[in-house]
Amino acid sequence: MSNRVQVIGMGLSPRDLTQAHLEIIQQAQVLVGGKRHLVSFKGVDVVKREIASPISEVLDFIQESMADKRVVVLASGDPLFFGIGKTLINRLGAENVVVHPNVTSMAGAFARLNLPWQEAYWVSLHGKKGLSPLKKAMEEHDLLCVLTDPTNNPEAIAEVVRRHDYSWNMWVLEKLGDPEEKVSQIDPCASDLPAFAQPNVVVLQKGDLADPPGPLRLGTPDHWFIHEKGLITKAPVRTLSLSMLQLEPAHILWDLGAGSGSVGLEAALFLPQGFVHAVEKNAARVGQIQANAERFKVQNLSLTQADAPEGLDDLPRPDRVFIGGGGKGLPEILGAAMHALKPEGKIVINTVLLETLNQAASLLEERGFTVSVTQAQISQSKNMPWGRRMEALNPVWIILGEKGK
Repeated sequence: MSNRVQVIGMGLSPRDLTQAHLEIIQQAQVLVGGKRHLVSFKGVDVVKREIASPISEVLDFIQESMADKRVVVLASGDPLFFGIGKTLINRLGAENVVVHPNVTSMAGAFARLNLPWQEAYWVSLHGKKGLSPLKKAMEEHDLLCVLTDPTNNPEAIAEVVRRHDYSWNMWVLEKLGDPEEKVSQIDPCASDLPAFAQPNVVVLQKGDLADPPGPLRLGTPDHWFIHEKGLITKAPVRTLSLSMLQLEPAHILWDLGAGSGSVGLEAALFLPQGFVHAVEKNAARVGQIQANAERFKVQNLSLTQADAPEGLDDLPRPDRVFIGGGGKGLPEILGAAMHALKPEGKIVINTVLLETLNQAASLLEERGFTVSVTQAQISQSKNMPWGRRMEALNPVWIILGEKGK
């Protein structure tokens, strides 16, 4: 009957080994590990085998040896975190392997930085062709540990960070656990980054939205605005909605349920003698509107935090109204807007719900408004490794109500 192979995680260095780990190693009859791991146990008088290519020969040796000997395999960090543990289990069977975990490079990196990492995400670039896994992770997570290799190194990662919409704090941790260990916070935008010793890991922490590359414009890219992910009127729909409002220079616009403020802020471009009154109930989104107005230096916009139709009585009568949703409160909001709207004014409503479409159109028609509906069903290109594919945005109904004289 074969012995179970004991796989010992070395942690960041032999100093991380516990007394239990050391006792297992001392009882070994065969010791397998990387060259630097075996050097740490040169005084242990057993058969030793270095892990080197081809790995299949090393696995054959372990499988043969375990039949009548106690085999111990030494692995970096935690054997089951990008280590040899998975390979051994697949080859020998889970019932024939015992894994003794230890500190990973990821855990060590966050410990060095005193950063809690329960919400962190890892990205391995080992042997990857290109940096698409990193780019995807940066879109979805705020705290990352990046496992590098000599090609996908900190310099390559810094180039991705430089081009991202948000600023990122970036740390490089070289030779963790080694006497030559070095921890550096770097400026990814610096033109003269130093060379970094291998092995290393990179930690990225998302900061603020980077300064917009250009001024506010019709169809401003979504990522130039501070907003909750996905909760913004997309640029193509925003452009269509603004065209339907037919704004004139001195108009007063109400932007109800303003969200991130993207529609009202762009509308302000067309109102040099007019004004936008944005109304939003959510405190966090109110903060986003304020921040976006400052980012784009918009002066002709005021902001009211209120759950419409509350707060509307204090606003000047509008020439135009934009409603970005409304939810269950739409009848009351739309009723107040229709009543306040000046003669020959226009109301534009965006919705993704058929129920809201039917409700809004009915309410407008009951009050004598002329109603037209446009469905915007837009697809945008998405880069793939060997080309592009089209990705559909949610279909949006754009409802236009025009008031008579």
